[in-house]
Amino acid sequence: MTDLRNFLEDVRAKSEKIGMLAMKQTQYRGSLDLSKRNTTDTSQKQAVDLDTSVQDMVDFSPIYRCMHIFTVLGERETFEGYYHRQRWHQARLVLDFPSTQVSMQAYRSYFYQVAGFFVVEDTVLNTTQGLITKHTVNELWELAVSKIASALRTHTSLFSEVQMVRSVKELVVLFCETLQSFDFQVSQLYDLLLETREQYSELLMRTWYTVIKNIFAVDNYTPMRMEAEEDLQVFARSFPLEDVAIEESYPQDLPFSEFVPMVYGQIKEFIHKCAGFAENLNLSHTETDEMVRKSTNLLLTRTVAACFSELIHDDRLRLSQLVQLSVNTTYLEKACEGLSSFIANTTGVSSDTSMLPRIYGVSCFTDARADSEDQIYTRLQQRIDEFFELSQYQWMSPEVQTAPSSHMDDLLAFLGSTFLSLTSLPDNVCMTACMSSCKHIARRLFDIMVTEEGPFNQNGLRSFAVDVKRCEEFAVSLPLKGIDGTYQLAFGPIRQMVDLFINMDWSAYLADYGTGKSRYPRVRPTPVARVLCRFREKEAKRGLLSGLRSGDRDRRRLLETIVKRLWELDPDNRGPPPVVLG
Repeated sequence: MTDLRNFLEDVRAKSEKIGMLAMKQTQYRGSLDLSKRNTTDTSQKQAVDLDTSVQDMVDFSPIYRCMHIFTVLGERETFEGYYHRQRWHQARLVLDFPSTQVSMQAYRSYFYQVAGFFVVEDTVLNTTQGLITKHTVNELWELAVSKIASALRTHTSLFSEVQMVRSVKELVVLFCETLQSFDFQVSQLYDLLLETREQYSELLMRTWYTVIKNIFAVDNYTPMRMEAEEDLQVFARSFPLEDVAIEESYPQDLPFSEFVPMVYGQIKEFIHKCAGFAENLNLSHTETDEMVRKSTNLLLTRTVAACFSELIHDDRLRLSQLVQLSVNTTYLEKACEGLSSFIANTTGVSSDTSMLPRIYGVSCFTDARADSEDQIYTRLQQRIDEFFELSQYQWMSPEVQTAPSSHMDDLLAFLGSTFLSLTSLPDNVCMTACMSSCKHIARRLFDIMVTEEGPFNQNGLRSFAVDVKRCEEFAVSLPLKGIDGTYQLAFGPIRQMVDLFINMDWSAYLADYGTGKSRYPRVRPTPVARVLCRFREKEAKRGLLSGLRSGDRDRRRLLETIVKRLWELDPDNRGPPPVVLG
């Protein structure tokens, strides 16, 4: 038994080297294209390894002698039982993955030892007469598969690096190919690798989230410049320019900024990574294609979409950058329409475009563009609000101001230059930006007139009207395409409100409200009543109520009567009318 124990100790000590040799032989003799290695300095050693067998590394003669002796003594069953128990014990030791180590070196050591163990068992099976059976070896293998699956599921779930998952996958594939060459069933391990594929895809998307965020962070958000035709030709090799208008003169600016080709390139790199992970997993071209398309769609709809959303809603992003971003999404979407064919070429399926499924994740660029356009409208309104925060209207002015307020001049100058920068956007976006801005200005002017506290006189009102007129002139002068008078219509409510108070046309307003002949159809009676309450009584004596036929000379009482009638014209009013200032 001493010789047998020495043999068992020897194979236990050499299992890792035996497994490493067997796996290297599989890699270099077979067609596996795993991690690239520099073999220049080790070619001689590898040549020796390729001709080395397990019997060159381990002396199996002790087990043959012991088996012969115990057979002659009639104790073969004792010998076989002892051998089986010792190898099962060794198998459990080999298959227990160290819980404290998750390094790549620990994985290599683990799989080398397991491979070495079964190479020895296969040699014993084929060189002894019945010491072990195929059934016994298969039982050990089933235990090994169970232990390996448990170890992989436990440890790979802790991985946070894409390369680690890829390296472990390649190691397991090489392990499977090696054991399969010794007639062991490895389909369960391949199924486990397919589970790991999902984790790999998730980690890949997390990595690409950082990559794309960094691309956004370093972009200057200005059109790319091509200094010469050679530059454009080089650029066209990596980015499709079919939908880009190219001029004949140089230098020239492309409509998009640098992050467009950079993001496009990273999406293609992601596709290469996904397809690369599927190699050697016994998947058909169609299965690989479906897997890559699924991952690409997830990258676009989750990762890329999230990056765009965060960028668009970043308060540090300037309005001009938002405009460029919106333009960028248009060209990214057009470029990515060719991803379906690119995936087909990468995975090896038919590239017949009529049969290829569409990459629906490309719609993330449409969503990002719509989001950026909405944000442009919102930012414009925020800037308008900032200018209005500087407004200081003198409602009780001793005289009429003939020039617009300084904040209004500054606001309209800002909008004029900003609207010119929008010409790179589609016409409908430009028109919406202009119209929403004009409406917002008109709404702010209307709110100021209605909600401002304290009294006002005709001089203050006429000074306020100068700003309204300036806004109307600005709307008419806008150079952007639109129906004549479209933008000016936005100021209709505030214009009619101002005219009503300047003309003091109360009889006509009360008589014609709600009819088709009203001169003030866009002015509701409730805000009129609120503003009317702010006129001082002395203003009423100057003719505010001159159009009202009444023999009662108590002007305050008549003013209250008008406010009450105005209040009652609006069916939505339930409470008492506002109180007239004294």
